[in-house]
Amino acid sequence: MGWLGAPEIIGLLLVALLLFGAKRLPEIGRSLGSGMREFKNSVTGKDDEPAELPPAPPTSAPPAQQTTTPPGNDTV
Repeated sequence: MGWLGAPEIIGLLLVALLLFGAKRLPEIGRSLGSGMREFKNSVTGKDDEPAELPPAPPTSAPPAQQTTTPPGNDTV
């Protein structure tokens, strides 16, 4: 088994192009790159994303008005 030269790499790229098509190759490369980046960050312990702050507590809204019927207007 020898090293991969330029003709072998070109052949592999052509086979990949025929198998996946021109539209899918950039998606595959992008997902492969992000997966490798995540793996590297998990192994080295780096975290590029800033720590997310916990959500702020909801502000208290004024109490909802309750509508009640006057005592003399009850219908049965």
